[in-house]
Amino acid sequence: MAGDDKTRVTVEIYNKYYTVVGNEDPKHVRLVASQVDQKIREIHSLNQQLTTTELAVLTAVNTMNDYMKLKEDYAKLLGSQQKKED
Repeated sequence: MAGDDKTRVTVEIYNKYYTVVGNEDPKHVRLVASQVDQKIREIHSLNQQLTTTELAVLTAVNTMNDYMKLKEDYAKLLGSQQKKED
C-alpha cells in the first residue's frame, strides 16, 4: 500500500466479526486472523471450560512465546552467520 492509505478488512475470529484498519495487505490481515482463530480453537479443544477472555489471553501468551522463540533463533542465526563472515 502506498503512503498513508488505510484499508478496512472485516475478519471472523472465534465466531465474532472484527474490522481491522491498517496499512497491511488485506490478504495478510485475513491470514493473520485465520491463524488467530485456529489457535483459539486449538486451545479451546484442550479446555472447553475457558471463557472467551481466557482463550484470548492464552492465545496471546502462546503467540508471544512463539514470537520470542523465533526472535531468539533469528538472533542466533545472525550471530553464527556473522562469525562465518569474519
